[in-house]
Amino acid sequence: MTGPGHPAPLRALPVGPRALLVEVATAEEAQALHAELLRRRAAGALPPVREIVPAARTVLLDGLADPYALAADLASWNVPPLPAADAEPVVLPVRYDGADLAEVAALWGVGEDEVVRLHTGTVFRVAFCGFAPGFGYLTGLPERLHVPRRATPRTAVPAGSVGLAGPYTGVYPRSSPGGWQLIGRTDAVLWDPGREPAALLAPGTRVRFEERA
Repeated sequence: MTGPGHPAPLRALPVGPRALLVEVATAEEAQALHAELLRRRAAGALPPVREIVPAARTVLLDGLADPYALAADLASWNVPPLPAADAEPVVLPVRYDGADLAEVAALWGVGEDEVVRLHTGTVFRVAFCGFAPGFGYLTGLPERLHVPRRATPRTAVPAGSVGLAGPYTGVYPRSSPGGWQLIGRTDAVLWDPGREPAALLAPGTRVRFEERA
């Protein structure tokens, strides 16, 4: 059933003999589906699967014995909204001195101090990971605070840079080219191969930014 308050049906597409790509209409539905898949796997109510990988509007299940059977079963699922988080958010200390802070303030129509207040006052959620190991796409800012990417990307963005692009906030885990609007920098290590897990942020993790001098 679709309509106000009802998400569109899931669209499940087998990808080869062992994988299934599930498409939904919005990023919020993708996050809710990912949470529901993890819940069902933990409860033993999901067929054995090697990986569950969320993206902007899809979730990939890899390592299934029978993707077609799960695709048929998904048609009857009623995925609930995201459950209330019970874990404390990861806190990332940030120096809000980014090269694009003034431009973001102008786009938001506020002062630079208000950018900091709004950003640190938001509890974000990692919707999915990609681009580089340890890079999480964080959602949480209201639509009125979404900003475009830079017209000309930088050839090198320092590791730890906190940036905004569209509906997302992200932290560059290593130096790389990038076109996001930079508002600050953190010393937190987003990716450490010697750590278990190597990634500080994973899909579903809640994140809060804290201003540091």
